[in-house]
This record gives sequence, structure tokens and C-alpha cells, in this order.
Amino acid sequence: MTVGMFDSFITRYWFSTPAKEIWSDHQTLQAWLDVEAALAQAQSRLGVIPADVAPVITEACRFERFDTERLSREIAYAQHPFVPVLRQLEEFSGEPAAGYIHWGATTQNIFDTGVALQMRRTHTLIEASLEAATHSLAKLAVAHRDTMQAGRTHGQHALPMTFGFKVAGWLEEIRRDRKRLQDRIGPSFVACLGGAIGTFAAMGEKGPAVEAEMAAILDLEPAILPMRSSFDRANDYFCALGLLAATADKIAHDIVFMQRTEIAEVEEAFHMGKVGSSTMAQKRNPSTALLLTSLCRLLSARLPLLMGSMLRLDEGDSSASNVSDVAVPEIAILGASVAETLARLVDGLVVHTNAMKRNIEITNGLIVSEAAMMQLSDRIGRHKAHHMLYGAAQRSVMEGLPFTQAIAEHPEMIGKDIVTLDTASYTGSSANLVDKIAGMG
Repeated sequence: MTVGMFDSFITRYWFSTPAKEIWSDHQTLQAWLDVEAALAQAQSRLGVIPADVAPVITEACRFERFDTERLSREIAYAQHPFVPVLRQLEEFSGEPAAGYIHWGATTQNIFDTGVALQMRRTHTLIEASLEAATHSLAKLAVAHRDTMQAGRTHGQHALPMTFGFKVAGWLEEIRRDRKRLQDRIGPSFVACLGGAIGTFAAMGEKGPAVEAEMAAILDLEPAILPMRSSFDRANDYFCALGLLAATADKIAHDIVFMQRTEIAEVEEAFHMGKVGSSTMAQKRNPSTALLLTSLCRLLSARLPLLMGSMLRLDEGDSSASNVSDVAVPEIAILGASVAETLARLVDGLVVHTNAMKRNIEITNGLIVSEAAMMQLSDRIGRHKAHHMLYGAAQRSVMEGLPFTQAIAEHPEMIGKDIVTLDTASYTGSSANLVDKIAGMG
């Protein structure tokens, strides 16, 4: 029986398969073993342990040799998550190597450094998905640099723009999210080896050097001050991941809005066999966008757990680290799934340009009221122009008149030059900004 969203036959397709593999029990165990092997290798190079035991320990550090059912039973009995692992590792290594395993380290050193390895691998998945997403968005923005669309504020028509301009906004924000994650991955997930409370006491003066050597073997940065009570470095990355989720959620909401039947400006990818309803055969729901929103919410809801996990009593506190041990794999999988789903959503987006053209005209010209105000401002001042156009605009709405007619018939406009309005010419720098952001300018 499977319990939980990642393995359920109902929901497992929501989540990144490669990310789930990275955080599987076997790969988590292997990450711990990789750290133990690197520790032994570093210590042997620096003369902390005999040189001939490191190869023996390294050879024993293979997850397929371990009896995970036995580990589960012994962890529950010992109420310790790692000592049973060490016991099996000692059995595989034999004497005298068994006596030098885990030399001067503590469990959290192994777990934190193992998480660093897994997060590096997860970041590679996120990076690949964001690369694909930015490529698709840039291509979409350029294709629609001149496609007219109604810009909206507060859910209402505001000014004309181009759809490419809107997509360029998505693209630029995703690029910023990606840059934040790139900047943080190295400093956030480091090799930690300070021992019981982080002072390197068990290894003496060679402790910092062993940490640095172990870090080099694992291709990580050394913590330098590996205090067990510190969790801010990891949270720096996770908060950046939360910003990515917020951006992705915003894009998903935009697409859901624009796919509404009454709007119909865009539509996510559809294939025959994709079902929107068990009763309404016509439904073509924005299911990928809605899934993306769900994933973003699931990720964001876990961030407070990690922020709370920063409160660690004294120099070590399992009430806090237990929470992060559980929440980090979930957030990592969700982060990879958000990026993967975002890439899939924007890659398959279908744009209905005729609907955009239709929608921009439904206000009888009101969408370019600012253009009218700027024309009149030169004649009567901006404040008077706004006051006069407010009255004309409300008459246009209430009586269903073309905005230009309502302006022309306003008492203050009698005998004055007619205001000319051209929706297509009032998109500002939309197209030029698309060229700049999408890499063509």
C-alpha cells in the first residue's frame, strides 16, 4: 500500500520523476554513504586515519549492500536515524577499517552534507526546466511582439499593449528567479564537518582541513563554521525557490484567466483524450495551469516549517532538525515539479489573436482614454481634460455610445477640434521592450 501524494497512483504524475528518484530512500542512503566515503578519503589523505582503510570504507559505501528492512526496524528500536546505518557499514568494512568509520563526525554532519549533494542534483533539474521555460517564453514573446491585447488592471481594461509585452514580463521575472537560485545553490548547501557541536574537537587542529578536503572531494563548498544550530544558508535557497513558485503561480493565474470561455485569448496544450469533466463533454480545462498553482501552494505552505526550523535550541535540537529532515525533500521535489510543469505549460501555449483583437474593441474606444487625455491636455490642461473625459467616459458606458462620440458631444468640446483615437498606435514601447527583453534588441 502506498500512502502520500508522491507515490499514490492518483497523484504521482503531478511530480517530477527524476526529483523523486533523487530523494528516494535508496538515493538518500547513498548520499549519506557518499559523505562517509569522502570523509574517510579526506582523513586518510591528511593522516587522521590510516591510508589503507579508506578504500575499504569507500567500497563498503554502496546502498545496494544494505538491508533497508532491517534498517527500518533498528532505527525504530534505537530511535536514532543513523546509528543502525553505521552498524551495517561496519559489518561490510570489517576490522580494522570499521574502527575508523565516522571518525570525529556526528549524524547531522552526514545528513546536512548529504542534503547538499541531493539539492545540487535537484537544482540541476530545476535549472534545466527553467532554461526550457525561458527559451519558450522568449520565442513566444518575439512571435507576438505586435499582437494587440488589452492590458488590464484590477480585472478591468486599462490600456492597449501587445501580448508579447505581457510574455516579456513573465520571462524577465523567471530570469530573475533563476539567477537568484543560481547565486544561492553553492553557498546554501555546503559540506559540514564540525563534530558534536561544530568545534572540530574530535579531530583537533586538522578538523577544518578535513572539512575542506571532504568538500573538494564532493565538489561542495566547505562550511568553515559548521554550527549545527544554523539553518539560514539552506533557507536562503528555499526562500528563492518560494519566489519562483510565486512567479509561476502568477503566470498560471494569468493563463487561467485568459482561457476563460468569455475571454478565450490563450489556451494551454490540448490532446484528444484529455478530459475536462466526467459529465460535461465540452470542457477543455486549463488543467496544467491549475496543477501548477496547486504545486506552488504546496511548496509555499511548507516554507514556514523551514523558517520555524531555524529556531534550534543551544548547539543542536532534533525538534527542529526533524522538521527540516522531512520538509526539505518535499520542498525539493515540489520545486523541481513547479519548474518542470511551468516549462510544459508555456511550451504548449496556444494564442488566439482574433479573440485578443475582439476583446480590445469591446469598450467602444474607452481603452485609449489616456490617449484622449494627453491630446486634450495640451489644449486645456491635464486636470480639466481628465474631468471632462470622466464625464464622457461614463456617458459612453451608460448609453453604449462610442467614446469618440461622447467626447465630441460633451459641452466643453462644442466647436473644438475632434479628438482622434487609434488603439493600435497607443501601445507605447511594448514592441521595443519585447525586442530588448527577448534578446533581439
